[in-house]
Amino acid sequence: MLCQICNKRPANVHMTKIVNGEKTELHICEQCAREKENNPMNDAPFSFSNIISSLMDFSGSGAMPYTPKENIKCPQCGLDYAEFKKTGRFGCSNCYESFGNRLEPLLKRIHGNTQHTGKVPKRTGGIIKIKRDIEKLRYELKRAIDNEEYEKAAELRDKIKNLESQDMK
Repeated sequence: MLCQICNKRPANVHMTKIVNGEKTELHICEQCAREKENNPMNDAPFSFSNIISSLMDFSGSGAMPYTPKENIKCPQCGLDYAEFKKTGRFGCSNCYESFGNRLEPLLKRIHGNTQHTGKVPKRTGGIIKIKRDIEKLRYELKRAIDNEEYEKAAELRDKIKNLESQDMK
């Protein structure tokens, strides 16, 4: 499929917009997508960097605007937090460490967790899947104990023992 704007390059950016129940699709190349994003007159009401920026402007429940006391800079590339907020892009890999304390709440809000676990194919990931299931059950067990749900905790304990015996085989 060719880009719907330039009709020259292959379309590898696919956008779907649903406004008032009306769906429109646009299939464009990376270059046209970049130009479309940087053009302030484009018809898109938001871009990925705008979404990131708007998520960073709020803390906690989203009721209070977030105003940083100081503007942190990455010592390696010199990118400051205000520029990162504006573009939604890092300058280098060291930026993750430089802005880490501000990124953690954002990532937790977007993904629900700050640790990437990835996916494991069912056919090849048997042992890995069992270990992840055990971790998940241990987390649920801890929550059940904290909430004093001892019957549920006993069931979870038995499931963990059963999975641990499968892991040893």
